Amino acid sequence: MEIIHLVLGKANPARMNGVNKVVHELATQQQQAGHAVEVWGFSANQIHDYPERTYTTRLYGASRNPFWVGASWKQAILARKEKAVVQFHGGFIPRFYAAARFLQQHKIPYLVTPHGNYNSHALQRNRLAKQVYFKLFEQKILSGARAVHVLGKSEIDGLQAIFPNQKSVMIPYGFSAPDLSTEPIDNAFIIGFCGRLDIDHKGLDWLVEGFAQFHKTVPTARLWLIGDGPHRQLLKKMVDQRGIQHRVTFWGSRFGDEKLQLLGLCSIFVHSSRYEGLPVSVLEAASLGLPCLVSEATNVGDAIRSFDAGYVIAKGTAPQVAEGLSVLHEQWQTGKLAQLGKNARTMVDKHFNWSRQLKQFHELYQQVWHAN
Repeated sequence: MEIIHLVLGKANPARMNGVNKVVHELATQQQQAGHAVEVWGFSANQIHDYPERTYTTRLYGASRNPFWVGASWKQAILARKEKAVVQFHGGFIPRFYAAARFLQQHKIPYLVTPHGNYNSHALQRNRLAKQVYFKLFEQKILSGARAVHVLGKSEIDGLQAIFPNQKSVMIPYGFSAPDLSTEPIDNAFIIGFCGRLDIDHKGLDWLVEGFAQFHKTVPTARLWLIGDGPHRQLLKKMVDQRGIQHRVTFWGSRFGDEKLQLLGLCSIFVHSSRYEGLPVSVLEAASLGLPCLVSEATNVGDAIRSFDAGYVIAKGTAPQVAEGLSVLHEQWQTGKLAQLGKNARTMVDKHFNWSRQLKQFHELYQQVWHAN
């Protein structure tokens, strides 16, 4: 049995899109474990301009018609009939509808990983358009799928509300801790965030306002925002309006060791998202020994609580962020924060261990392969 991961783009980990990172890492781990795995991507630019990788990547044209898959893709997938399982990565993608209908027609098994797109809050964005699209297209993709792979409880709840089913299987991704030694700055309480600067998705309005409230009692604290995105200038305006511009640093996009070195200088990591699949940045920070302040929507809350690796807030609102920052700052002052950081590393090593997760994925693919 072969595994084909189907994505938009090239699964380039040197991009801010989290789906790229997790698909790249999953395919890499599967290839290293001896599985036959490839990544197929739809891209307007079919140049293989990404970092070196160990698995095969095949790129197919993305025409202006978003509901179109070309003859070359159809011929390639038919050549894998009775050999491969296809895993779609993403939700509400018209090209995936066309691909799924073709797979259904030719009885080629597939599963869907929505990466947070079925979370209840995500479904409220452009709600009416999504409701229409879901009834016309997305529902047909899910009906033909032999399984829906979700990364956390919030996705199961959201999906059950619009598509009651018995297909959902929850398996978190694994994570490989970087071989990098970092130490936080001893005399500074630095709050880190890393990811796409999307205010609604990542809850960055709550983070900025929560930090502003916290800053009133701890004026020496700093907030580092690592990443870029459509709301960078709006966030800067929010920071200026609250008079905290001298305590907030916008680092812009950083990748690889440079990004990890910056994160390693922080005291804690915050992710107050409104919806997620499974944010890789939280696992990156935890693997570096950073206690994590996360909202339940990140789907990492249960693991954080279980390993005592940080602080979990219900919705990630500004008052909750401020409260969490105060609690963790007090532990920083008393020297207790270091143990939470060690617990965070342990959490990544044990709960997000790739060998454990790959076994579950293999069982899922077998289930999809043998399902009628």
